[in-house]
Amino acid sequence: MEWKSGSTNTTRIGYINKNNQLNNGTRGIKGTDHCQVAYKMKCLSPSCLYEYGANGTDVFHRKCPKCQNGNPGIDY
Repeated sequence: MEWKSGSTNTTRIGYINKNNQLNNGTRGIKGTDHCQVAYKMKCLSPSCLYEYGANGTDVFHRKCPKCQNGNPGIDY
């Protein structure tokens, strides 16, 4: 299945939030929040580069679960 952008600026492939987390898109997998899909996120900290899933509603402010004490990732 192909990775796709969402319909908002923060859910578009390539969006980087204020915590240096990159949105890599969605495959349409259901998220854990109401009417959401999961997005593949990547921490851009050179010492981390952790990949994890996040609901579309969280992309804009998400923190890395590994190096920024963010919430655990979800399936993506």
